[in-house]
Amino acid sequence: MGYTIAQKIIKAHLVSGEMIPGKEIALRIDQTLTQDATGTMAYLEFETMGVPRVKTEKSVAYIDHNTLQSGFENADDHRYIQSVASKHGIYFSRPGNGICHQVHLERFGIPGKTLIGSDSHTPTGGGIGMLAMGAGGMDVAAAMGGGAYYITCPKMYKVNLKGKLKPFVSAKDISLEILRILSVKGGVGAIIEWGGEGIKGLSVPERATITNMGTELGATTSIFPSDDVTREFLSAQGRENDFVPLESDPDAVYDRVIDIDLDTLKPLIACPHSPDNVVTVESLKGTKVDQVCIGSCTNSSLFDMLKVAALLKGKTIKDTVSLSISPGSKQVLTMLSDCGALSDIIASGARLLECACGPCIGMGFSPNSAGVSLRTFNRNFEGRSGTADAGVYLVSPETAVAAALTGEITDPRLLGTMPEVKMPEKFKINDTAVIPPVSESIAESVVIMRGPNIKPFPESKPQENELKATVSLKVGDNITTDHIMPAGAKILPYRSNIPYLSNFCFGVCDKSFPERAKALGVSIVIGGSNYGQGSSREHAALVPMYLGVRAVIAKSFARIHAANLINSGILPLTFKNADDYDKISEGDNLLLTDVFAGMDSGEIALTNETNGEKITLCCSFTDRQKKILKAGGLLAFAKEE
Repeated sequence: MGYTIAQKIIKAHLVSGEMIPGKEIALRIDQTLTQDATGTMAYLEFETMGVPRVKTEKSVAYIDHNTLQSGFENADDHRYIQSVASKHGIYFSRPGNGICHQVHLERFGIPGKTLIGSDSHTPTGGGIGMLAMGAGGMDVAAAMGGGAYYITCPKMYKVNLKGKLKPFVSAKDISLEILRILSVKGGVGAIIEWGGEGIKGLSVPERATITNMGTELGATTSIFPSDDVTREFLSAQGRENDFVPLESDPDAVYDRVIDIDLDTLKPLIACPHSPDNVVTVESLKGTKVDQVCIGSCTNSSLFDMLKVAALLKGKTIKDTVSLSISPGSKQVLTMLSDCGALSDIIASGARLLECACGPCIGMGFSPNSAGVSLRTFNRNFEGRSGTADAGVYLVSPETAVAAALTGEITDPRLLGTMPEVKMPEKFKINDTAVIPPVSESIAESVVIMRGPNIKPFPESKPQENELKATVSLKVGDNITTDHIMPAGAKILPYRSNIPYLSNFCFGVCDKSFPERAKALGVSIVIGGSNYGQGSSREHAALVPMYLGVRAVIAKSFARIHAANLINSGILPLTFKNADDYDKISEGDNLLLTDVFAGMDSGEIALTNETNGEKITLCCSFTDRQKKILKAGGLLAFAKEE
């Protein structure tokens, strides 16, 4: 039996475990990336480990999230990260150089290598054949220190593309189609490999759009072959020596195979408030649009921006629409300027934003109250935009331009003839905004710069054999990390200050939660299906831990969030019978007995002391995870080891 692309990379990087789906495996990590919203905490954790120099082949710290500096907090974080990077052997990508995933794809990604990043959209690297995965900051810190990355060995899905995309139909529509087919839970526990004759017509930026959006499926990662298209992209970046051919074996076996016919694909749109709430654009014809945002790590490549410029050339956006453009990197912005495409964009009435995440994480450019915003982003969770009652839709750049020009949701195929866009044979290379670390011989002389907003890493508590606690909150299905720990311009600057950040925990669901949790001291949260989907932000586990949450009981968990809970010393448990979810209410007093024995057997007994109900909870922890939980989290476990 042959191997899939992902299995080949896993096999070459396997440190321990067997390549059997459902079993824990440990992987050697070649590269890491962080961004500033999660990076400060990751580097505080790395410092705690006491490792003087990173042990990866390449680690890069990007500044792309918290670039809005309305106070000292973000600037202090940037200064801290730069000093840590210089001292410990990490490359530092300055503010304005671009979004981590776009820049890493352009300048650092290598086919066949492993990459983990403290951002859930790290699978973007799968567009050039990397095994690239989002992870919590603690896992990234451990990998930088030379530790392995532990995951449950995933299943393998294959998506075969046949045919060719029609004009005004793009890679984003392919992403939305697979979300329509599988849902935001459909990729959980799986790696999705893309293949078929149809991939030959997709450039690396288009492939990266698809692997980026694979995160919204709940997949471990997504990956494309490394082929002639990959070689052409790397050559244009002056990195042809990084090319490695990589494809699956003809007799590779997959757990599921899905076929998509590109010839019949239409422009699609994800409606509020979930990426899988997908319909055709034409079905929403005439819906008034207030705002359009083009950019983010999903659709901010030079290829995307050249298409946008060509469609806007000589035209003016509707006077009722506000249009923002966020190029993905300094390289993209420079080349847009050099070829004149930037002038076409600006002349249309668009507003040019910084090469950063920006509106995608609620960092500025929020919609008007009850506004409709069409975005080429990857998430449209409720409140994520910074406007609680906004209706956010996810679309392709082509559909975004059509809405900006007409003032309403419009099928882009009605715009006429799609202009031909050609990628340059060579990209403009200027890496001056990436600062290399100092040499190891002088690293000791580098002083770490810490601002007053950077607080020590919060201490966790070891799990005990009996847990008696009150339910501090009960929530429903598909609770995202944005629900648990919101982003946005008002909150993100405090990512390195857990005590202050805790005041916003679960603010989208219940603003009274932080005070209630503090008053209880020790508590349990109850959730529905797919609890913790979305961002890899470990703050969605660290902050509840700081507030005294000792266990989360849900119908099911998203992969990264479950790992983050364990790393924070919080028990992630599931209902053996999903209907038992209805037997627990907020304020109930719960008792979990013989926890340690239950961790071994896979079942823990719960008594609802408020109503007398007896409930069986399930868990599946590896020996290593049991030790982490008993120690009180990954850092405490690492110190013990």
